[in-house]
Amino acid sequence: MQIHGRSSFSTRGGLAALVLAAALAGCAAQGDHAASAGGAAAEAVASPDGAFLAYEHDVQVQLEATQIASRIQQVTQACQGAKFGDCAVLEVDQRSGERPSGEVKVRIAPKGVEPLIGLAGEGGQVQARNTRAEDLAQQVADTALTKARLEKEHARLLSYQDRKDLKIEELMAITTRLSEIEAGVEQANKDAAQQRRRIDTQLVTLHFDTTSGQRSRSEIGEALSESGNILSLSVAFLIRAAAALLPVAIVALLAGWGIRAWLRRRRRKA
Repeated sequence: MQIHGRSSFSTRGGLAALVLAAALAGCAAQGDHAASAGGAAAEAVASPDGAFLAYEHDVQVQLEATQIASRIQQVTQACQGAKFGDCAVLEVDQRSGERPSGEVKVRIAPKGVEPLIGLAGEGGQVQARNTRAEDLAQQVADTALTKARLEKEHARLLSYQDRKDLKIEELMAITTRLSEIEAGVEQANKDAAQQRRRIDTQLVTLHFDTTSGQRSRSEIGEALSESGNILSLSVAFLIRAAAALLPVAIVALLAGWGIRAWLRRRRRKA
């Protein structure tokens, strides 16, 4: 924007006021963005109507070492009690020791994803988060097509089965094929149910670990505790090396003594 000779903002005071107003507007926009960040994150993972998207979330949570075990239990109980909607616990892995950690994997209704992650990171920090979606539209269409084809063939064979002029061999072949079709339809129903489950719910994997400061202290403690073992292993290695080299040293010493004696006798003869 260019300002010509006669402008309503020709004075420096007017221009400064304009800059200040723009800065205040920018701050207000940033505040609104920060206030709605949580809602935007929740909406970003909502599957559009008519879409066949299977969402998965991987979340890294850092907590104090003393909180990890109880937090894993809280998240598990919240899922089993359907605190945030339909939820099923798929896996719980808890590791204790100087550096406790753990993992909880659940399948939960979309509306419960954000509250569950919020519970997992309460009092700690969500260090990293990865959300991905697999498009199941083609798989859903293929399953439906397979089921429709099998049901059509099943109905046609049933009409053939009622004919009076069928031979025994033909009747047995039709019966066998009907059994195969029924098994195929059952499998297609299972596939469709699994696909629907992946679309209607979302897979959330929560990884729990200690804070970076605690990890550093734990690593130093582990190094100090292992220093004795390292020293003993080093001494044992030196002893084994000395024991292995001793016979070689004796042979070399005897060989050197023999060569030296031979040289002395040769000098005397000369």
